[in-house]
Formats: sequence, structure tokens, C-alpha cells
Amino acid sequence: MSLPLSQLDVLWGPPLARVDAGNAIERVSTDSRSDLTGALFVPLVGDRFDGHSFLMAALETAGAAVAQHERITPEMVAKAGELGKPLWAVANTQLAYQQLGRLWRRHLGAPVVAVTGSAGKTTTRELIRAVLAPLGPVVASSGNENNDVGVPLTLLKGDTTTAAYVVEMGMRGLGEIERLSRCAEPDVAVITNIGTAHIGRLGSREAIARAKTEITAGLAPQGLVVIPAGDPLLEAALARGWQGRVQRVALTDETSGFDADLPAADLVGALEEDQQLRLDQGPPLPLPLEGRHNARNFLLALAVARELGVQLAEHGAAAWAVAVPGGRSRRLQVAGIEVLDETYNASPESMLAALELLAHQPLAAGGRRYAVLGTMLELGEHSLALHRQVAERAKQLQLDGLVIVDAGAEGEVMQAAAEGLPRLAKVAEPEAAAGALEAWLCPGDVVLLKASRAVALERLLPLLGCSDGPS
Repeated sequence: MSLPLSQLDVLWGPPLARVDAGNAIERVSTDSRSDLTGALFVPLVGDRFDGHSFLMAALETAGAAVAQHERITPEMVAKAGELGKPLWAVANTQLAYQQLGRLWRRHLGAPVVAVTGSAGKTTTRELIRAVLAPLGPVVASSGNENNDVGVPLTLLKGDTTTAAYVVEMGMRGLGEIERLSRCAEPDVAVITNIGTAHIGRLGSREAIARAKTEITAGLAPQGLVVIPAGDPLLEAALARGWQGRVQRVALTDETSGFDADLPAADLVGALEEDQQLRLDQGPPLPLPLEGRHNARNFLLALAVARELGVQLAEHGAAAWAVAVPGGRSRRLQVAGIEVLDETYNASPESMLAALELLAHQPLAAGGRRYAVLGTMLELGEHSLALHRQVAERAKQLQLDGLVIVDAGAEGEVMQAAAEGLPRLAKVAEPEAAAGALEAWLCPGDVVLLKASRAVALERLLPLLGCSDGPS
């Protein structure tokens, strides 16, 4: 990175301390503990921390700094002047950090793909990263870098070799994705689905749809939105804020059930029994991650690849190295038992998709299918009904056993809905599930583990003998 200080003057006006306008910053840091040599230090403010507490010390080594107006002291200004370090005064350092991310993104000019949705954001992000690899180095969000701090952090990781960005955008309320979109200014926006995650905060799926379609706020006018076909709620919300191009994807066997008044799918794929995806033209493509839900996610990624000029026929599965973070779409083997590790997080939609995946797992002779399910959070007044729906589906799929991890009302509702399964247990903590599983599991069995992040269901993994421990 090399950003001339004069460009920062354009953003924020002249600094409080006079410096040579020809100087440049080499990087941006929000961590006073890092090596700040040549860096612009941005002290962020949170509920329990204030980076301004470390500003005086940071000025000793940092190349420059910004600070919020009301937190700047005469001592800070004097120290910056004494050291010859530019110190800019801004209204909000978090906004300043996002402005820096946008400035650097514009400077590089690499295409940006933004991804949001109620479920499957991270998996779709990784699928897009994989199919764009033929373009060159791809910078993508990692971990939980999908918020007001993580999105600019991702953008600032790019350099002159960056061929594309893939930026995940999460939210907990209205207005958040709009900010992130205006920061990243995407060329392509992907919405994986509209579900019920965070419905306890937003109140309805309609509000969730409004929040997710905020991703178009910073979308280039000539840009593209990629969505699953057949969702009237998503179509209505999208139409309120976006009049540009839209590409819709669908699996072949879904299209017959779509409302005839909705736009047809532009990219249709048939999921074959051998986990290959056959498009309208060309040979079938091996599915990088199994399951119908991942086939839809892959279609979204393929639409992005086509938009950005990747020739799919020239790049087969060998080029699609999909590295999904721990606790998502991960298979572990222990003592002849297969563990489907989906412990990272859960929403009603992802729970149902994981159960479908479990139900379609091929089994060795005598093998059985089990699930360990914890609770899903932030569902508000809909929580009991949605937990009941998940347990009812487990029963409909005729699983051989279910362990419910919850000591509250949701666990009781799930247990009642699953009555009639051959084996059923309810425990309060993840570790307690090991007792039931030890009595049930035999070589050839498959067991699914899935719950919201706060349940920490990964604590069960070492008790099952999974050598790599928690994800």
C-alpha cells in the first residue's frame, strides 16, 4: 500500500499538525500493539474499549493517525506537532476506517463481489473465491470479517496483484449492510436467500429482506445482482431499491414450483445423483461441496464467474480448491463413524438443509443416521415454532436417533415434536451428549452436529475421539 497524505487531506481536510504533503502511508492499523512503523493508526471506539487511550503511545512509531474530534486533547496535538506526525480530526473513526477501505478499493480498481444472505454466506463466499481463482489472486473475507470493521479490513488487504475481492456482509439490524455496501462499492452483489436468522431482532422476513437488499446501496449502476429464483419476498424487496441487472439461479427440479408471475431463472442446473451439476451447456461440473443447498450456492458462484469472465469450460474441479472454515461442511472420521461437523452456527434454514444432507448420506450395511442438534438464537417470538419445525423434520426424515442439547423451552418443544424416533435424548450441555452417542454409535454410522455458535457444540468433538478437536 502507498497512499499519499494529500489524498487523506481530500477525505478529512488538512491535519492538525503540518507535514510534508508528499509523504505517504504504507498501511492502516487499528491495533496499537502491532508494528505501526509507516502505518496510519485508526483508534476505534467500542462499547468496552477506546483506542484513543493508546493514541499518545502510537504516535511514537506510527506514521500518522486520526482521532475523533471530541476525544482529541491539547496534549495529543502537541505530541503530533513535536514528532511531525499528521493527526486528522474526524467525526467518527469507524466511518474514517471505512472511507480508507473504499479509497484503497477505488485505487486498486479490482472488481468487488459482495455476499450476504440469511444462510450460506460464508460457504458461498468460499465457492466464489474458488471459481474466481483463475483470474489471479483473490482477496476474501475471513473468519467473522463481515461487519463494520471487517469489511474495510478486507479491502485494505488488497495490493496491486489483487484480481478480485469477495466480501461477506453480515448484519444484526437495518442500515448495517447499506453502510458496508457503500464502503465496498461492489460490482456484483449476491444474496444467498431470505430466511429467519435474526428474525427476533428484525421482527419479520419482510424486514430481513429489506435489510439484505441494502447490499445494492453502493452497487455500481452497471453492476449485477445474483439471487436464487422463485422467492417473491426477495423479488419485491429488491425491486424497491434496484432497477439494474439481476441474474437468477435455480435447480431444475425447483422451477416447476415457482410462481408463474415471477421472473424465470437465467442459470439452471440439474443436480445429478453423483453430486455433479449439469448446466444448460457443456459437461457436468463436479460439486465442490455436497448437498442441494450447496448446489444452489455453487450456482450463485458460477453466475459470478460468468459475469467476471471466467471460462468455466477451461477450468475444471481441480481449480476449485474450496477451503470452508471449521465447523462448516466438514467431515471427520473416527473408529468407522463419520461425523458431519456443522457446529459453527445454525439458522432454521441451515438446520433443515443439514438434516436433508444427513438423510441422503449413503450408508454401509447396518449403518444408521443420527443428529445432535442444539438451539438456534435470535428468533424471538418465533423461536418455539421454528425449533418445533426442525424437530418435526428430523422425525419425518426417519433418523435413527436425535440428541437435543438444551435445558430450556426450545429443547422441550423439540423433544415433544421428535417423539417416536427410535432413539431420543435431551441433555443440557454438549459434553452430556457423548453419553447417549456412546451407547448408540457403531461403525458405519453417520452423525450430524449442528447448533448456534453460542451453544459451543464443538466441545463434543474430542469426546467422540475426533483427533483434530474443536473446529
